[in-house]
Amino acid sequence: MKSIIIDDEKMARAIIGQLISANKNLNLVSEFSNAIEAIKFLNQNKVDLIFLDIHMPNFTGFDLIQTLKNPPKVILITSDKNFALDAFEYECIVDYIVKPITPERFNKAVQKAMSVSSSNGVTKKSTENETGKELYVNIDRRLIKINFESIKLVEAKGDYILIKTEGKNYTVHSTMKKIEEKLPDDLFLKIHRSYIINTKKIIDIEDNSVLIDNDVIPVSRSNRPELIKRLNLL
Repeated sequence: MKSIIIDDEKMARAIIGQLISANKNLNLVSEFSNAIEAIKFLNQNKVDLIFLDIHMPNFTGFDLIQTLKNPPKVILITSDKNFALDAFEYECIVDYIVKPITPERFNKAVQKAMSVSSSNGVTKKSTENETGKELYVNIDRRLIKINFESIKLVEAKGDYILIKTEGKNYTVHSTMKKIEEKLPDDLFLKIHRSYIINTKKIIDIEDNSVLIDNDVIPVSRSNRPELIKRLNLL
């Protein structure tokens, strides 16, 4: 089975690498110290099994799984016992090993991975948006047409929402939930409870924020995996 290791600890990668080398059913093709580099690799290469750490800076193992469209089988390796129940939510996770790792426990997990049929991992609800190419907002008793492609971002402002477009900004009495239902999923993404952005307008991404025009917008931890998934990473 073609395998990779994703763990930010060098010693942990070395130990797992030795265990993989000793198992005749495994072939280690690469290892990564951070999730972003691993995602770039997985977008271009197919593997059968991932040995994945949960706790990594800025991007957890669960975040990585949610980012992948068709994740391969995953064996979680962690020093924390508290995430075992969370692991059952993902079909692609075949086992959960708590550090320190013993050869016997490692090989048992590999055997389990070999016996489990491949799955598509996380199932996400598919939705279609049939709202056309624009929406109309009520401004001073006038209906103003706003083309979707011109919208840069939407920001919650109490009982109002602020719609920022390339030409003008509009303050509308509405809710984030209501406008999110109107915006096409392939163009817009809610990255924070107070912000929906047009992903085509992103200029830069740094840490937990994105830059759109002159606006620096925060990205919540729960929404970050979907944002990374949308990016055409090189």
